[in-house]
Amino acid sequence: MNICIVGTGYVGLVTGTIFAHKGHNVICIDKEEDKIQMLEQGRMPIYEPGLEEMVKKNVAEGRLKFSTDIKEGVSNSQIIFIAVGTPPSEDGRADLSYIEQVARQIARHMNEYKIIVEKSTVPVQTGEKVQMTIQRSIKKAIDFDVVSNPEFLKEGSAIEDALNPDRIVVGTSSARARKVLTELYKDFNAPIIVTDVKSAEIIKHAANSFLALKISYINAVAGVCELAGANVMEVAEGMGLDRRIGRRFLNPGLGYGGSCFPKDIDAFARIAQELGYDFKMLHEVQQINREQRRNLIKKIEEELWVVKQKVIGVLGLAFKPDTDDMREAPSITIIEELQKKGAVIKAYDPKAMNNARQILDRVEYCQDAYAVAKGADCLVITTEWDEFKNLDMEKVRGLMNHPTVVDGRNIYDPQKMIEIGFNYRSVGR
Repeated sequence: MNICIVGTGYVGLVTGTIFAHKGHNVICIDKEEDKIQMLEQGRMPIYEPGLEEMVKKNVAEGRLKFSTDIKEGVSNSQIIFIAVGTPPSEDGRADLSYIEQVARQIARHMNEYKIIVEKSTVPVQTGEKVQMTIQRSIKKAIDFDVVSNPEFLKEGSAIEDALNPDRIVVGTSSARARKVLTELYKDFNAPIIVTDVKSAEIIKHAANSFLALKISYINAVAGVCELAGANVMEVAEGMGLDRRIGRRFLNPGLGYGGSCFPKDIDAFARIAQELGYDFKMLHEVQQINREQRRNLIKKIEEELWVVKQKVIGVLGLAFKPDTDDMREAPSITIIEELQKKGAVIKAYDPKAMNNARQILDRVEYCQDAYAVAKGADCLVITTEWDEFKNLDMEKVRGLMNHPTVVDGRNIYDPQKMIEIGFNYRSVGR
């Protein structure tokens, strides 16, 4: 099939690349000329394991191309995916201005029947607005269908998630569109769930909100464990073996971050409110998530007493491992709060330091974890990169001014750390 992806951000680029990998002809459109030139040169605007190699392979084999010309993409494609950003507004609502702009552009360039697919995460009833916008902007009578097809990609494992999804959700009331989308996804080894458009739009927000709830719940349990002298990791194991609960996302730490969970939970709470339902549970999920960062700072202060002029080394800046994404990363809040208290910050992340430099000032960015540890009064773990799990901790202790580690991701064994000679604090243990 001929496919157009509008938007070459995280979702659009991965989605387009995967479809090309499956043998379809894909053109990815973006209005940013610099980004398109970068992609044409084989350079990636984001870091995602395996993405660069897959892009280069499919470009070389002629199935994947990039352009700023939306007319070319729309007129030559049967299916058009809208994968532009929906950033949060100050009040928590999703900013849908980019969606509207793309819908108008699609309408201007349609020359025959098209299927327009919402791939971006959007509030329920957005499909109706896209349908209305195209109908009002179209130049002549041309049939089209609007479909909701939410993505469920996790940064750091997006290629694997896209190739082997848990499920594929297709929201449409059109038999014609259903047939085409079913054919598009026939080579993916996953159940295809066909719903109405509104239900498909809610599925993504509901799923992400539930996962965020699970993360906040285990972090709340971690607080109880610390007060009781229990081990939250053992509690999580005991809970997770219950098939009704499952072990995934029961990992205590600094809470969730990134581009999806914070935005989607804010948006879902706002959507519910506008529909007349006060989703109080989501407000508590958000509050617990904020408290996790404050709790870590409190532990640092308890260990150092006076933070002012102390050298604090931060290992990990991205919101999670295997990505360079700094959006809503816990490290930002933690570093900025420590700086307000007068701390001197050193930091290292395997992939995210270039992005971090655009956000965080007055940070000494180091070449590796050992350089961060040298002369530090406290070492703080904020991202669970495998690289940090495999450090020579005897060497780290010898480099530090004071052997204190505050582990926000529970990557080290408490007993071993104490045996090495560290003052060690973690979460819920």
